[in-house]
Amino acid sequence: MTEDNEQISAQTQKSQNFPLSLGLVSVISLAVLNLNHTEPTVPILGFHGLVDMKNTTLALNTNEMQYSKQELEKLLDYLVVNDYWFLSTQDLYDFFLTKSKEIPAKNRQQKPIMISFDDGYKSVHTKLLPILSKLEKKYNKKIKVVLFINPGNLATPGINSKTHLGCQELREGLQKGFYDIQSHGLKHKDLTKLSRRELLRELVQARTILRQCTQDLDPEQKVASHFAYPYGTTNQQVALYVSRYYLTGYLYNNEVLNHTCINNYYQIPRLMVNRRKSPQELIQMAEKQHPINKQESAEC
Repeated sequence: MTEDNEQISAQTQKSQNFPLSLGLVSVISLAVLNLNHTEPTVPILGFHGLVDMKNTTLALNTNEMQYSKQELEKLLDYLVVNDYWFLSTQDLYDFFLTKSKEIPAKNRQQKPIMISFDDGYKSVHTKLLPILSKLEKKYNKKIKVVLFINPGNLATPGINSKTHLGCQELREGLQKGFYDIQSHGLKHKDLTKLSRRELLRELVQARTILRQCTQDLDPEQKVASHFAYPYGTTNQQVALYVSRYYLTGYLYNNEVLNHTCINNYYQIPRLMVNRRKSPQELIQMAEKQHPINKQESAEC
């Protein structure tokens, strides 16, 4: 057994009869311990693609950022059973950042969390959408996931069709109410290395293409209203131009969002998730970013 597989299969626990990966469950449990609408933190998990760990050869030959489909299903099952609130980017913006809307009564005692996937890998659609449909049928609860998409890499006939999802697949997930489709730049370029003209092209064309793909399903134009920086990199110029076209900007910096302290909506932190991190590392990361002591966690 390889080191990666040892980490993936190591240390499981049971909660309400569901087998769970200690690493991911612990990072969530610690990050939102006793969390309700008055608490200041919201963990935002950042995934990429998915891999079927039953196919050992495939699993061993895929990038470590491709997460186990089986482990993800266990995690989502646990979160649904334990009454988590799966936030969209607009939910986070309206209810926790700007507080422009009052949290609905049905969500006030739920524990907020955001599940995001970057880059628009086809495996997210082929492996994730069936899981979301299965859990909705099982519990009569819908899980919302955020897809940060590079529309310049969307699959078209003969191009990227085996690796990336296409417009029709985005539309399917959006129409079923599972996908929150947001921008990740046009072609996943490091925006900090681009000229102003190139930067604007990455930002504006990404938004335009995504909205054209979904316009009849998105009358309020919530699609491509929020942005995740490719590679998690940004600077003053990038943030300035992102702020002209998007409501928020998401990093990839292994931190938990403290929404009572954040004063820059273009520096929203996310936790990186991959197969290589051991459960112990994920637990330590959560404890460091979210002190268990409530008095400490309330301080900025």
